[in-house]
Amino acid sequence: MHRATPFHALAILAIAILAGLGVAARADEKLPPDQQAKVEAMLRQEGFTKWDEIELDDGMIEVDDAIDANGKTFDLKLDPKTLAIVKRKAE
Repeated sequence: MHRATPFHALAILAIAILAGLGVAARADEKLPPDQQAKVEAMLRQEGFTKWDEIELDDGMIEVDDAIDANGKTFDLKLDPKTLAIVKRKAE
């Protein structure tokens, strides 16, 4: 039977950390221009007048600091397939 040494445990930990960093590095992605345009059109249709960043994060489209017609600010999460607002958090 093979016993794990401290070196093996450290190597496994390093691999796990690097794998986690790889996921984190891909977490926030810019949308393709055609999808960006669709999201912006949907935001205008929903009454938003301005917003900060639009990005893909953890499989959802996130819109930061979207301002509605009343001047209220929200962070939004959208379904990437339907563009429906699935979460609206007031700022």
